[in-house]
Amino acid sequence: MGSLSIDAAMQQPPLDPEALASESTAVMNFLAEYYRDVDKYPVRAANLEPGRLRALLPEAAPELGEPMEAVLEDVRRDILPGLTHWQSPRFFAYFPLNASAAGLAGEMLSAGLNVVPFLWAASPAAAELEAVVVDWMAQLFGLPRRFTFSGGGGGGVLQGSTCEAAVCTLAAARDRQLARLGHEAIARLVVYSSDQTHATFQKGARLVGIPPSNFRVIPTSAASGYGLAAAAVREAVERDAAAGLVPLYLCATVGTTGLCAVDPVRELGEVARAHGMWMHVDAAFAGSAAVCPEFQGYLDGAELADSVSMNPHKWFLTNMDCCCLWVAEPRALISALSTDPEYLKNVGIDDSTGKPAAIDYKDWQISMTRRFRAIKLWVVLRRYGAAGMRAHIRRHVAAAQWFEQAVEADERFEMVVPSRFSLVCFRMAPRCVHDHDAAANRANRDLLAAVNASGQAFMTHFVVDGKFLLRLAVGGASTELQHVKEVWELLQSMADQVLQRYHQT
Repeated sequence: MGSLSIDAAMQQPPLDPEALASESTAVMNFLAEYYRDVDKYPVRAANLEPGRLRALLPEAAPELGEPMEAVLEDVRRDILPGLTHWQSPRFFAYFPLNASAAGLAGEMLSAGLNVVPFLWAASPAAAELEAVVVDWMAQLFGLPRRFTFSGGGGGGVLQGSTCEAAVCTLAAARDRQLARLGHEAIARLVVYSSDQTHATFQKGARLVGIPPSNFRVIPTSAASGYGLAAAAVREAVERDAAAGLVPLYLCATVGTTGLCAVDPVRELGEVARAHGMWMHVDAAFAGSAAVCPEFQGYLDGAELADSVSMNPHKWFLTNMDCCCLWVAEPRALISALSTDPEYLKNVGIDDSTGKPAAIDYKDWQISMTRRFRAIKLWVVLRRYGAAGMRAHIRRHVAAAQWFEQAVEADERFEMVVPSRFSLVCFRMAPRCVHDHDAAANRANRDLLAAVNASGQAFMTHFVVDGKFLLRLAVGGASTELQHVKEVWELLQSMADQVLQRYHQT
């Protein structure tokens, strides 16, 4: 299709209602077709060589505009073949990145309205909807009332990612301590995590000025299910305090990235309280499961935490990006992140009337500008309800349990740790490969490579205690038990081929 003329391009306003209706309909039809056929694509891009797309596209942007049909045709021809299809029902890598019809509708409303709720006055309903939605989410997950606006004292905000939540809470913890000790004490502050904690917390600590040498990575073991032992934290903290350092921040994780290990939140909270540390609970993936009462016990002790975060875009049917961060004392967060120039004041708003205070979310996050994420999460909650979300979570947990039972019934495979939530960590057993761990690691690498190269599924790996293992993360919005059964059949077939090669050597 040809380009539009200059006159035609200039005569069409950027937000022309007719063009908006026709072009958005074309995009929605394209996406509907994509989701109808997504299972037909290789899950992982077949061509992994860098530079493929650059060779297909022109060297410069077009001088004249082009019809939407031409753009979408190029997406179909040039973009889709080079994607890893995260919404494929056979995507079992990393952790899921959920999408849904309701999530997409909410995203359209967010993008279409295109408001910027950094101040209450900049979009009052957007700011107030966010406060309502984070309170709803806290109630659904059984979090203590101290983390809610309605409970008095606490509150929540929608960040883009766990990394942002980590930086914000680390900054709040830092400034709370430095207000007491003086800014020159920053070199004495110490952050604690386990060897299973997501690396984003090390990155966040560097970003807020904590010396890398003051980040303590505490080893875990199979004996504790790779959870962070409170006794080990206490020992490290007491050793640092005796050396004149200042314990600052402790990260407890519910559902670690590699193994979905769960740290003992209550025990760690008691250590943090005893030493005046800020404790953050990272439940990025597994936190969604707390919508089901049977999983809320993993958050026992959260009342001892200073902050909690989870990502609805992982397993809660909410399109990217959306991370709930709750804090027990918003003043600490606001003190570390606020700016108050004259041009960013809510003129005419009196917060001394006893009515709910106006919330300026610019003071709850890193950037000033922010998206209207709340309407997306609100649409998801309205469309599916708590019962629908529980059914969504339980469906995946049941599928993961089926897969675990299949692994345990096949003598060629073994579980590395018991499955938690909807993650299964397993491997071909060393006894099948000359009873040798090094050979088993090579065989499992070959197995993973073969599965991913097939295009029929995509999985990722982890290494713990020198063992290379495969991770099956069940949680895609379209993933059903039949897809889990199919990937098990694929693994069995590939395992036969891999083991045959090893037995011939």
